[in-house]
Amino acid sequence: MITLVCGTHRPKNVTRRIVAKYKELLEAEGAQVETFELENLPRDFVFEDSFGKRSDQTEQIIHEKLLPAEKLVFISPEYNGSYPGVLKAFLDGVKPHIWKGKKAALVGVASGRAGNIRGMDHLTHVLHHLRIEVFSNKVPISKVDGLLNDQGELVDPETIAVLSKQVKEFIQY
Repeated sequence: MITLVCGTHRPKNVTRRIVAKYKELLEAEGAQVETFELENLPRDFVFEDSFGKRSDQTEQIIHEKLLPAEKLVFISPEYNGSYPGVLKAFLDGVKPHIWKGKKAALVGVASGRAGNIRGMDHLTHVLHHLRIEVFSNKVPISKVDGLLNDQGELVDPETIAVLSKQVKEFIQY
């Protein structure tokens, strides 16, 4: 199973549009896919749930989305030249043994020019520390707003082709 992680908790975020297209591409290749949006974390996750008493909601996320996943795809927007703090808090708040041995692909999303390249590099270092192997074909998506149609769907053929290539290679990884 592959779990797609929408790396932000911002309401009405554009990143979830990329997650939706990525899920569609994975399913077209026959992959079993789960999605997890960080906005579904308990509201007190950072201060209580991650280091204290574990809520039923977080236990369910771990047991349904993380433990069965052999592979993870982190699709993360650029926040202040890196990835969102809520994603770091999530990685920190889950016991390291749960991450160990998994494989991950990264997709960066930005409204600017760099497609969150720096954030993907930062995330790679953290994932390596957690003993997650990171797939080398990372996809930066720049100027994302111009790649969506009026319904918010990713329709840019070049971006879809690059994501499709990553999907096919990552399935084999």
